Amino acid sequence: MKRYFALITLFLTYISFSQDTFNSETYTVTKGDLETTHFEKDSTANALVLYEYGESHIDGDRFDLIFKKKVKLKILNRNGFDKATISIFLYRSDSKRETVADIIATTYNTKNGETTQTKLTKDQIFEERYNDNYTIIKFTMPNVTVGSVITYSYKVVSPFIYKYKSWRFQDNIPKLYSEYKTSIPANYEYNIKLVGDLKLVVNESDIKEDCVDGGNGAYADCLLARYAIKDLPAFIEEDYMTTRDNYLSRIEYELKIVKGFDGSVNNITKTWKTTDKELKNDDNIGKKLKKGSLVKKLLSNEILRINNPLEKAKAIYTFVQSNYIWNEEFQIFKDISIKNLIKTKTGNVSEINFLLYNLLKENDIAVTPILISTRANGLPTKIYPVISDFNYILIQATIAGKTYQLDAVDPYLTFGQVPFRALNQYGRLLDFEDGSYWVDIKPTTKSSKAYLVELNLDNEGKISGHLDYQTNGYHSIEKKSSYFENPIEYKKKYEASHLDLKMISHEVTIESKNTNTFLEKINFEKETELVGNNLYINPFLVTFFDNNPLKLQERTYPIDFGYPDTYLYSYKLNFDPDVYEITEVPTSASYKLPGGTGTLILNATKNTDHAMVFLKFNFTEAIYNSNFYPYLKAYFNKIVEVQKNALIVLKKK
Repeated sequence: MKRYFALITLFLTYISFSQDTFNSETYTVTKGDLETTHFEKDSTANALVLYEYGESHIDGDRFDLIFKKKVKLKILNRNGFDKATISIFLYRSDSKRETVADIIATTYNTKNGETTQTKLTKDQIFEERYNDNYTIIKFTMPNVTVGSVITYSYKVVSPFIYKYKSWRFQDNIPKLYSEYKTSIPANYEYNIKLVGDLKLVVNESDIKEDCVDGGNGAYADCLLARYAIKDLPAFIEEDYMTTRDNYLSRIEYELKIVKGFDGSVNNITKTWKTTDKELKNDDNIGKKLKKGSLVKKLLSNEILRINNPLEKAKAIYTFVQSNYIWNEEFQIFKDISIKNLIKTKTGNVSEINFLLYNLLKENDIAVTPILISTRANGLPTKIYPVISDFNYILIQATIAGKTYQLDAVDPYLTFGQVPFRALNQYGRLLDFEDGSYWVDIKPTTKSSKAYLVELNLDNEGKISGHLDYQTNGYHSIEKKSSYFENPIEYKKKYEASHLDLKMISHEVTIESKNTNTFLEKINFEKETELVGNNLYINPFLVTFFDNNPLKLQERTYPIDFGYPDTYLYSYKLNFDPDVYEITEVPTSASYKLPGGTGTLILNATKNTDHAMVFLKFNFTEAIYNSNFYPYLKAYFNKIVEVQKNALIVLKKK
């Protein structure tokens, strides 16, 4: 009986190890780490960080920054093999460089209950140049297979105290535990920024006295800190987001003040007041706002004679859009030449928009530049000035008390409309007289897509009629660009994408490249098929969304559309009541997002001689918090469903 109970106990112990006993508390590889074959919380995960630990401190002797890191990681399937290649980026300047030491890496495997270890050797570690400022130390773990557990650790020695090591908690695979410990001497003061929505389970700090010896009897205390997050979901990129760096949970450091042991104080991070003064005198920013003499003879007499300030500003804006071509470069802080732009008719963002600035200013229109960061570049920090956060220039004009944010780079933008890439929440308006300040960057034009369809069904079952397709705001920009580039090719592509329709005519109505509205009128014919005595017709000749773009189980970052949006589809089918009668129309439906931030309405009606279907849905917010994700996901499902399943059934008499 004792032997029986011993066997039962051993069996239950084995089951518990093999099912969910990942060790996320230490760097030690356990039997559970090796024998557990899947991660229940995320069945799509290819690899899993079981334990991750980092620490940074400033060496008291050489005053180098010492960074240590250790990682324990599980390979769950073959798609996770790329996580077995490790890259360590080392920064260098002209005279100094970071170095790496103490690389220790091991691959653990188990077979028939036996655990094997394969250690990384020095000849498996490689160095390669990444760019002018970075070198990569790279190695691939040996003997990796599905189920392997890998561990690696290393130390980086850095002479760059101002580049205190940031720590990225979140990655594109899930992590069970990630911890970072820091020690910062009191004579180094950093701005510390925590990014992301994931909550710290550990956030501790303490003081260690006299941790750094400055010589001659001078000492400094150290601020000790410990941060940790458990059960971090994988960060998976999806539609409707800006750069991932806006949302990945991490801690970043910016050196603010260095206090010498001799009592000196060096302010590294500047205030906006100081930064404004520097920008005002900068050759590529402030001095480019005083080039009125270069632009005096550029405008025609027709533009100069316009008396209405708003109409004059619009004419100047169109002049710059139409005559100067963007070279696809942003380049806002170096080699800016308005003179060269005027000569070659081609330039970067700053040159074109500074030309617009000077033309407007010369014509008595109040203007100020705005520094922004594009959606792909990430949000600039508001805590302190970091000029490298910005990569784009807009111009703000104030006319009759109303402000207009302008970008003359794109010829298809309307007056007061900034490009989609610039819709990144806020920017810094450079008022060199009263001081710079933050301003919102918001869409001012309404964006929408609308289809108006009216068809006639003849007695033989053939459908003919017209479809009007109108886009406004941001939706019209891509249409305008494609059309004006090659109108003939545009129509060919349109016909090729609607092979189920026989085009009779296709007409485009648009006044100019920077008009807000793009309208297409299509006349066409379409065959239907009689099944028995019934005709089955889906009223949606086109769909707004074929599939739900939101597919994640969980999303921890906002859903950023960039701008509010409206979609409308109106359909009418006429027929001879002596030939047909309607037996079925789509079921009317409605759906609302919380707080009235989106409404879907589907209405369908039938009469003796026609059927009508009307669909409208909208997104009233440009950005939705991640809490809205399940509601938006259900909303998109409803949109796809009502378009795909809508059916009008007519019976032939």
